[in-house]
Amino acid sequence: MDLIELKKIRESKILEHKRKKRAYYLKAKMQKKQSLTKKINSIDYEVELFGGNFANKLKEIAKKQKQHIESREEIIKNKILEYKNKKQQYYNEHKETRLEYDKAYRDKKKEKLKEYRKEYYKQNKEKILAQQKENRIKKKMEK
Repeated sequence: MDLIELKKIRESKILEHKRKKRAYYLKAKMQKKQSLTKKINSIDYEVELFGGNFANKLKEIAKKQKQHIESREEIIKNKILEYKNKKQQYYNEHKETRLEYDKAYRDKKKEKLKEYRKEYYKQNKEKILAQQKENRIKKKMEK
């Protein structure tokens, strides 16, 4: 046997192995699909929903939900109180920095408002003066 024949034999064995491997995975995939479809098809909704015990099942579900909520009620209340306390503590700790920030923010807004008013009065000076003049004339005529 020479090298070429050995290579051919090796390739054929590799191809055969690949075919077997592919067949195995395809078979496993099909089995998986079939098992999933069996699980889904095993529920008969007409019997479940429209059987004689539909109202009873709803009552059972409602009871379970109510029990769950009641069991968690204290935990939820405690978490809400804990959150409120944390929030209050945070605000008390950072009160000064918050007040400083608020003061700086208000000052900044005042400056912006002043600049806006200056621009507005510059642009509409004539209209404003004319309106004020009309208002004065109206007041004089009313007296």
